[in-house]
Amino acid sequence: MVSQEGCPGILHNPAGALSRRRCFCYIFLSVEPVFHTGKTYLYGYESFILHGLPSRGLAMAGVRLTCKLEISYVSHSDHLLQIRSPKLEEYNGFWPTDPFTASSRLTETIAACFSQAFKFEYTDGRVGSIFAPEDCPILCTNLVRGILNMMQITIKKSQNVYELQEAGIEGICQTRYVIQDDSKNNRAVISKSKDLMDCQEKAVKNMGMTYIRPCPTCPLKVRNVKGTVMFTYKMKYDDSGALMTSAMSEQVYQISPFNEPNGAAVMEARQELSLVDIKRTPISAPKTQLQNQGSLHYHFSGELLQMPIPLIRIKNTDLQLTEMLRQLVQNNEEGATKEASAKFLQMVQLFRIVTLDQIESLWMQFAKDLPYRHWFLSAICAAGATDTFRFLKQKIHDEKLNIWEAAAILPLAFHFVTPNKQTLEVASTFLTCPQIQKAPMHRIIVYLGYGSMVNKYCAQTSLCPNELLQPLHNLATEATSKGDAKDMALALKTIGNAGEPASIKRILKFLPTFSPAAASLPNRIHANAMLALRKIARKDPVKVREIALQVFMDNTLAPNVRMVACVVLFETKPGLPTVTAMAISLLTEPSLQVASFTYSHMKALAVGRIPQLYNLSAACNIAIKLLSPRLDRLSYRYSKVIHVGDYSFEYQAGAIWRVYLMNSPSTMFPSDIITKVRGYYANTATDIIEVALQSQGLTKLIRKQNIPFAEYDTYRTLKELGKTLLGWKELPHEDPLVSAYVKVLGQEIASVDIDKDAIQQIMMVLTRLLSFLSAMLSNFPSLCLLTYSPNLFLSFQSLTGSSNWQPVVKKVVEEVQRGISGRWTLPAMVGELRHIVPTVVGVPLELSLCGVALAQAAADVDIQMSPPLSDNFRPSQLLETKLDIHADIKPKAYFHMIAMMGINTQYFQSGLEFHAEFSANTTMKFDAKINMKEKNLKIETPPCHQEVELAAVRSEVYAVSRNMEEIDYEKKSQLLPKGEVPSISNEPFQPSESSSRPGSWKQSNIPSVISKQSSEEAHHHSVGGRFYARNFCRKFESLGCSACLSLKSQNSAFLRNTYLHKLVGELEAKIVLKPVHTDADIDKIQLEIQAGSKAASKVIDVASSGPKEEDETSLYEDIQAKLKKILGIANVFQVANKTRRRKKRIHSKEKIAVMDLWAKPSASPLSSSSSSSTASSADGKEPGNEYKKDEIRQSGKKRGSSSKSSSRSSSGRRSSSSSVSTTSSKICSSSREDHSGDTHCSEDTEYSNQQANLPVYQFWFKPADKQDPGREVLNCSISSSSSSASGEGISRAMSQPKFLGDSKPPILAAVLRAIHRNEQPTGLQLILYTDTQPMRSRIQMFVSSITGSSRWKLCADASAINSHKVSGSLKWGEDCQDYQIATQIATGQYAAYPAMQVKLEWPKVPSIVRTTARWFYSFLPGAAYVLGYSQRQQRGPSHWATLVMALTSPRTCDVVLKLPELTIYDRAIRLPLPFPSSPRTPISTLPSSDWNVFSQATLSVIENLKARCSVFQNTITTFNGVEFNYSMPENCYHVLVQDCSPELKFLVMMKRLEESADLTAINVRLASHEVDMCVSNGLIQLKINGVQAPTDVPYTSNSDASMLISSEKEGLSLKAPDYGIDKLYYDGHRLEIQVAFWMAGKTCGICGKYDAEKEREYQMPSGYLAKDAVSFGQSWIISEDPCAGACKLQRKFVKIEKPVAFEKKAAKCFSMEPVLRCVEGCSATRTVPISVGFHCVPAGESAERVLVHSTTRTSDCNSVKNREVVRTNAGVPQCTKNPPTRPLLPRFSLTASTLSLEGQMRLDQKSEDVVSTVSAHTACSCQQQSCPA
Repeated sequence: MVSQEGCPGILHNPAGALSRRRCFCYIFLSVEPVFHTGKTYLYGYESFILHGLPSRGLAMAGVRLTCKLEISYVSHSDHLLQIRSPKLEEYNGFWPTDPFTASSRLTETIAACFSQAFKFEYTDGRVGSIFAPEDCPILCTNLVRGILNMMQITIKKSQNVYELQEAGIEGICQTRYVIQDDSKNNRAVISKSKDLMDCQEKAVKNMGMTYIRPCPTCPLKVRNVKGTVMFTYKMKYDDSGALMTSAMSEQVYQISPFNEPNGAAVMEARQELSLVDIKRTPISAPKTQLQNQGSLHYHFSGELLQMPIPLIRIKNTDLQLTEMLRQLVQNNEEGATKEASAKFLQMVQLFRIVTLDQIESLWMQFAKDLPYRHWFLSAICAAGATDTFRFLKQKIHDEKLNIWEAAAILPLAFHFVTPNKQTLEVASTFLTCPQIQKAPMHRIIVYLGYGSMVNKYCAQTSLCPNELLQPLHNLATEATSKGDAKDMALALKTIGNAGEPASIKRILKFLPTFSPAAASLPNRIHANAMLALRKIARKDPVKVREIALQVFMDNTLAPNVRMVACVVLFETKPGLPTVTAMAISLLTEPSLQVASFTYSHMKALAVGRIPQLYNLSAACNIAIKLLSPRLDRLSYRYSKVIHVGDYSFEYQAGAIWRVYLMNSPSTMFPSDIITKVRGYYANTATDIIEVALQSQGLTKLIRKQNIPFAEYDTYRTLKELGKTLLGWKELPHEDPLVSAYVKVLGQEIASVDIDKDAIQQIMMVLTRLLSFLSAMLSNFPSLCLLTYSPNLFLSFQSLTGSSNWQPVVKKVVEEVQRGISGRWTLPAMVGELRHIVPTVVGVPLELSLCGVALAQAAADVDIQMSPPLSDNFRPSQLLETKLDIHADIKPKAYFHMIAMMGINTQYFQSGLEFHAEFSANTTMKFDAKINMKEKNLKIETPPCHQEVELAAVRSEVYAVSRNMEEIDYEKKSQLLPKGEVPSISNEPFQPSESSSRPGSWKQSNIPSVISKQSSEEAHHHSVGGRFYARNFCRKFESLGCSACLSLKSQNSAFLRNTYLHKLVGELEAKIVLKPVHTDADIDKIQLEIQAGSKAASKVIDVASSGPKEEDETSLYEDIQAKLKKILGIANVFQVANKTRRRKKRIHSKEKIAVMDLWAKPSASPLSSSSSSSTASSADGKEPGNEYKKDEIRQSGKKRGSSSKSSSRSSSGRRSSSSSVSTTSSKICSSSREDHSGDTHCSEDTEYSNQQANLPVYQFWFKPADKQDPGREVLNCSISSSSSSASGEGISRAMSQPKFLGDSKPPILAAVLRAIHRNEQPTGLQLILYTDTQPMRSRIQMFVSSITGSSRWKLCADASAINSHKVSGSLKWGEDCQDYQIATQIATGQYAAYPAMQVKLEWPKVPSIVRTTARWFYSFLPGAAYVLGYSQRQQRGPSHWATLVMALTSPRTCDVVLKLPELTIYDRAIRLPLPFPSSPRTPISTLPSSDWNVFSQATLSVIENLKARCSVFQNTITTFNGVEFNYSMPENCYHVLVQDCSPELKFLVMMKRLEESADLTAINVRLASHEVDMCVSNGLIQLKINGVQAPTDVPYTSNSDASMLISSEKEGLSLKAPDYGIDKLYYDGHRLEIQVAFWMAGKTCGICGKYDAEKEREYQMPSGYLAKDAVSFGQSWIISEDPCAGACKLQRKFVKIEKPVAFEKKAAKCFSMEPVLRCVEGCSATRTVPISVGFHCVPAGESAERVLVHSTTRTSDCNSVKNREVVRTNAGVPQCTKNPPTRPLLPRFSLTASTLSLEGQMRLDQKSEDVVSTVSAHTACSCQQQSCPA
């Protein structure tokens, strides 16, 4: 700004003050540019835009506009602008060497719209409205805006540097001004800059990005798109005012796809305006009327219609679309998929501008032609225009589309349609369309799609119209009034898709917390209501957070509803106070399901690294520290959140995968599973996909159905019993239901509800299929498809229980015989994302991405069957048939993605285009012959005659320039120049010899197991090292083909090593199948498989010179000899035997120490390849031996001397090798061997103690089979003194000379051969042997060449050595001796814990395996660190890897992974399922050898999952594992466990006998059976329905549900699986009961609910939680008639007799639950104190009567809502009306006082005010009891 000293003549003028003031004011008033009347200002204007990478020498694309501008003042604020001599030029080449190219035709088009003058308002440096001719294209108007935008200046008259919000072409943006004044020369320079990322009312257009949520709180500096613009003005002022002599602008947009500072593409735009002349000639006034086009703010129009594809000159849309459809079908048939995808996108663009009548005309032309119909409908869906959407509505209404076409089209149509008022009106008509209403699937899709449309439309507006939401609200209202749960769920899902806060009130009506009427709705409706709030939380997180928190805290709701509320609550990103409140509530949370779920969710969030969730992660980190560690140790029965994800701060991208597992109390496994994948990119988040599965009542389907439980006596008995137990209610009825939904991009697109009938039908189909497969597999496991079993279909039919399915099978077979022929095509546009912003020049900058997927298949299959099906068809006939199949199938998949950065208008395009393609193509042409009876399969296929590309990925980047006037002339340049001479910086660095020595530091950490090898493939480098090509090929000369992997790339990474520069260029990766020219031409390739007894003869026939008939009288030995000769197996075993004999001779001369693998990790592997290292290990010089010595020193001198002596022991004493092998896992007291060959070792306890203080990785594994010295042990973890055993290990185990073919015929033979014209066949043959024995199983496989000269073979051998060990080996090469891999799995003991060990040995492997292993090995340390495992660098055997898993508890294990140079370990890893074993299980107690550990492990785990309840003396263990002490009152039956489901299937009662405190009696009710078990005179007595039954003879019921009672051990066992009782055991002292899986959550009684809710274990019949175990046990006592029964106890309400002060007033307090008291006339002889809750009322309310609310259950006392209760002398409320007695059970009756409990008030509805201790009676004396005669 001009200062006072800047005014000329200020210091020497006498009137200095006045002059100073005049100068000051003059400058400030005239600093804005002024255009004077009568003058025309002539300016030269030049602007250009370039797009590309900032690196010099790369191709760029752009445009340049030059012209002359004339500006003149008209009147007031109006000015005229005349553009003359415009010239538009295109640039496509390498900047800055290549020139711009003039585009004459496009210049003419632009000049036409500039022929008339434009008018604009201009006042004080600000541009107002702009007026343009009526027919002027918006592109030209926007170019004028770009010119006038340079004249926009805002001056503050008191500051030189300032900031303000200034309007411009890009919107209202933050602008910074700097004014520099040169007062001496009357000039000023004004600079201004704008941050284009900090704008209000920004001119931007986004398409397809509604579901991408930006992060408003994330910093701007990490955004992947950044933009700024700078202006520089030069002003000259004189007496007449200020004159703008020049103006310059420079705009830069930087786009970094991977958020790399140096990896960014750049758009640079420049403008220059310079004053040329001032004329007196005015501009001629416009001849036509000018229309107001608005302000400087950019207007979007034509660029929205133009997709990022080549320009189309639109002439006749009907003809163009017709021609495109024909080209599409033709290109598809010819396989030109890239051309087809381009044409498809062009057709989509044309469909966006055609009218409805034109679409109808095209439909009439192509509707009946299926190939055209598919392309047509797919393009209509992708167009998303109003007319295309209306067209689909009409076709569905007219039923022109079948049900499957409509189901496929509707989701795509609703997804791609542009949401506006017109399309929303059409969408609303879909909702009421009768044809849509008739198809439930279509109705669901339409409603969900309508909700998504509302969401997209309202995302563009600040206020969502209520009329759009009204159809959804109406659906919810109607569904509620009708009680239709399915429509309620649909309405809530649709409202959730819409995601508008205006729907919150509707949603709250479905939540019991806010609407009591909703309590009667199913739980899944409550859960759906909470899920509907998830999307609303993005717009109103505060309101949703309040709702979700209240639902989460509501303990009366079902656990799964509260867990869903927890998910919604965390998605609102709550702050620390809310998260802390949740954590505090978990400390007293009664539901462990909710507590476990919330705690695991907090843990998942706490470890997150997503910036958007940083505050939430920090809050969860604090919250989990407040919670009890017990929540971290809960088992699989409790709900969990599984979180997997990562985030790269460098690239600002990441992804998370979460699985919400919500368990139900009534199921063992999760009932609700929700899994979702969310992606994060550049501070935006997108829910990619979400899948949910919800179920209820499925346990009913896994048990026997149609049992009439309600007709049995037990059902009626339990109904009567429920009336006597205060507040007891049976569980609500649940129909089986499975619900699932799929969300894509956060929008639910499909939902399905499968009810009971549908589930049963599905299970019936699955049962038939599984039974069919299982029958086949059980008969012929080696070849299940080529079998014959006469009883197969009989068993199949018996399982399904229906014979009507045979005609269906016949019809299916007949349809298959007709063959399959046709061509199918499914094109679809995957997505279209576009982000458009204006540039200062006036043209748009577009960032766009679109993709097209194309799937097609052509098939021609002919099937012939012989003999043909008979009229009396039986499915078993299929296994007698022969099938001839001729097939030619060609599936193909193609995906094309286009990304663009640049100018994309309907007149011209300029910028960078990225194309990525993926294609997969294969041809399956074969002839197959299947002989079901002979178990033979033969497949023939032609050889590879031409090159076939199986799969390919390609990408390329171009600089493109196109214009509408020269549409056929496209300028396209590769970004990388060709033939450029590289600079010295591009030359690769050649390291010196010293830096590449084998001992360099980089090789120090590479394990010796892997050696570096140089690649044999060639590298091709062009000039500058930019081109890379590599081919990997593998020839199969015997089959006449080769498979090649080709990699090619040419990128600009040599300039800057970023991901963007690596993508810029050309990339190609493809897998190609090529023919190989051989001496003899191949006619065909044949694969033949023979199973059964003819397998051996098939191999012999192949080896013979010609086919021969097998002599049936041939001896078996001759066949085996021929096989061994043909396969060369004899050579294999001869070489193996020689190798072993040579090893024995070598090792007999060496000294081998008795060592443990873990103690000496550097000991040589037990293989032939490590004999050299064995000698060195004997001296104890290896580094890994030190810690072993230290460990032994710590254990004592005696043990230390043992170690020293053992290290010096000689291997010459071979006589003791067996005993040492057996007991080498023990630490010997003196020496490992003495002269007699005996060993002196400690027991297993010493084995445990000696390792107690060692790190877990230093423990050693003790195999279980070492307990049997007589058995051949092939253990490799414990070294023996035998040098041969120490030298061979697993290899020795798998090199046994036994060939199964010597004693067993092969079960399978397969031959793959190439048939030549004039030569012998070439190929491979496979033969398989199995040997299954009770103690040992083995399988051998041999693969060899059928060419006699080749000795290449592959040998595989696997065997179960015993019940504790399985081993296997794979050898290949010449006579199977070149390469070898062996493995072994064994069970045993690891640090006194049961454990399993897996070993892998690789004496020699090919180089490609070593290279791959090195690559994998490099990731292990980092992966172990991320997963939390510990690591230790220590050298071990160079060709071994060992994994040990030790079970330290049923839920935890230790893991140790030992690699050649790295040990990874961790302790106490949580297991998902409990394993049935306890820590420190000695080996002697492990299962015997006849019990196979490997086959029984799964069954053991499942058995351990079943719940058990036990009663022994006074100790009771519930189903949930809660143990407590309770002394049962004598002679009083307790409900131990009963079925509380609506079926009421069983009841088990128990009482303690008076004769002995240790003896009990039980009563079991099942169906019509009453079973009594008791002890009399020391013997178990059994009564069934009151009749004595023998205990030595099993009893079986004859009812619909089976029951078995038999003797077991010292007692009786009862099994009734159909009722839910797997097993009940009773011996008089102990009772154990085990219930079925499907009874989870359905039991009640003293044994609990079997729901894993341990915090709610003391639940009384009323649902009230008892204060202690005694109150809990007494609540389940069944009261009897005191005169008829032996139990003299009843439950009665009591009051506190002494005065109580409650809330500072005298009060009377009544117990919340009844207390055990002796009946009237009896006195207590023994009592026990219990804690009881009391409800208090004011003392003065009533002296003798208190008005209280009763239960809703009617009773014999009174059924009114309020009743009067009087107090007896004992203080117990009694009904004023005594009800008559009724029978409870046979032999039990009730008194009036007992049944008065029905009339008592339900005080649990009231608040618990006081907790006090009262005495409960447990024994009574009834001398004064009065009973009727």
